[in-house]
Formats: sequence, structure tokens, C-alpha cells
Amino acid sequence: MKRVARKNCERVNQKDYDAILNECVPNIHHRFGGDHALSGERHDHGALRQWLERLGRLGPGLTLLVHQVWVKGLPNDTTIVVRWSATDTRVDGSPYNNRGVHIIRVRRFKVVDIDANEDSQDAVENLKLQATYGIEEAS
Repeated sequence: MKRVARKNCERVNQKDYDAILNECVPNIHHRFGGDHALSGERHDHGALRQWLERLGRLGPGLTLLVHQVWVKGLPNDTTIVVRWSATDTRVDGSPYNNRGVHIIRVRRFKVVDIDANEDSQDAVENLKLQATYGIEEAS
């Protein structure tokens, strides 16, 4: 499970969304905290794909680095906690750095729930900057 969690973060870096979705149940629940262009909840593959594609457009150089992974439970009900940091280059050339935790629930080796928690203020500031540069999707 730890290896899969690390691999899925690498898949985000590579924008390999099909591989991520293959690890999820069709009615996946995904929540990304805050009040901004990336926040909200999704409840199926199609909505999660749209969110991942938006993340890829708004963070074209986004790189996640996994620091720690904790796993608890049995294959029929497993909880995984991933502590990560993210880097990118902002639209104005300055560095973007964020950090967070994903709480992931897995049942029978398929992801059923992803609760993504990051420094939402950093995300908001980055998205506001993109909007001032005319990136409509950031607002």
C-alpha cells in the first residue's frame, strides 16, 4: 500500500490520470479543501478526471514529493495517510511551495475516498496570481 501511494503521487507529477483512475472505484469520492478553483468534492471518475486535468493545466510543473506514508487496516478497509510537499514555478517566475496530507481510504485494493488537505492559503494566493495574469480557469 505504501508503494502504491508513492506511485500515485508520481503519476500526478507525470499527469498519468488513467493510471490514477484505474486505482479508484467508479464512484470515487474526492474532496479538496478550501474556497478556490480547485476546491470542492467529486463523486465519480469523470469528475475526478476533470479535476486532475484542471490541476495539470493550473500547475503544469507541479511536482509532489512524498515524505511519509502511514497505513492502517486490512485489505477490506485500509486507511493511508500521505504527507507530501509540492513545488512549482508561479506564472510570475517565483517559486510555489505547498505542503499537505492526503487521507485515503481503500477497500479491496481500490481507492474509495481521497480527502486532500493542503495549505489552502498558498493555493488561493497562487490561483489569484494566475487570474491576474489572465488565466481564467484559475478564478
